[in-house]
Amino acid sequence: MTEKILLAHGDGGKLTHDLIDNVFVKHFYVDNNALPDAFVADKEPGKIAFTTDTFVVNPLFFKGGDIGKIAIAGTVNDLAVVGAVPKYISCGFIIEEGFLIADLEKIVESMAKTAKEAGVAIVTGDTKVVEKNKGDGVFINTSGIGFVPENRTLSYKEIAPGDAVLINGNIGEHGMAIMSERSGLNFSSPVKSDCQALNNFIEKLMEHVPEVKFMRDPTRGGVATTLKEIATDTGLNITIEEESLPVSDELMGAVDLLGLDPLYLANEGKVLIFVPQDKVETALEIMSSLPEGIGSKQIATVGEGNGQVFLQTAFGGKKIIDLLAGAPLPRIC
Repeated sequence: MTEKILLAHGDGGKLTHDLIDNVFVKHFYVDNNALPDAFVADKEPGKIAFTTDTFVVNPLFFKGGDIGKIAIAGTVNDLAVVGAVPKYISCGFIIEEGFLIADLEKIVESMAKTAKEAGVAIVTGDTKVVEKNKGDGVFINTSGIGFVPENRTLSYKEIAPGDAVLINGNIGEHGMAIMSERSGLNFSSPVKSDCQALNNFIEKLMEHVPEVKFMRDPTRGGVATTLKEIATDTGLNITIEEESLPVSDELMGAVDLLGLDPLYLANEGKVLIFVPQDKVETALEIMSSLPEGIGSKQIATVGEGNGQVFLQTAFGGKKIIDLLAGAPLPRIC
């Protein structure tokens, strides 16, 4: 096999077959070498949940993850936050001519490892090669299928005044990790991406707190934009307590230096969880007991209103929080 991707790797001939066998099959299909044109799911209980996303993150490798890890974790999380149990994932690769096969294999290995940890199967995929300078290394599209148990319904329509908003740890770390790598910023304590799959964490929480009403992962636009979207959809107000926001010392130092607001920085391993106030203690106890939930906190409360989000500041003031205007950092995922 050559060291670099050639256009012929996308032609469907011998080089394509060699690439599939020596990179993708080797890591994705350890127990089943059959590669049908389409995967057929056997009888699975529950309602089907289906999602797709495309990953163009730059750089491809960053502290805490890489494009392969984020592609699997992001798709798993999109299924898990609607209450589904993620089961199957497809992967489509667009690879630039000249890309190192060794780097491609690192990405594929990372995808296989993340999928195994999340308990999902990569069951089908596709590969295309584009001419040099017509891409940017590798782009990945992933689609996922999960199944929602029959007795489980999560909807923003269930959110009511008095409900609490919880989060499973420090915010803004993925956005800052990407920004640091891209800009060559060398902090004494570098911020690491929070990129991780959350399905096992969410399933454990739902097992003990079935009263969870709604969940969303605050990725692009961060916590602020996600809560504003939810407030708009529900027509209710959400008040964030500034003092309760979990922000690491490393991130705070970086955002102070760069003049950024951690509320608007992207996350790739966090979930906003809406629960009735009388379930907060139980939910936080479960969340904090799991590795994905270290630092879990209640950060906001839902109230009557007209779709506004407020930040109750540490000094007693109140600020209106709106949607992210523009993109402070493109290609974060």
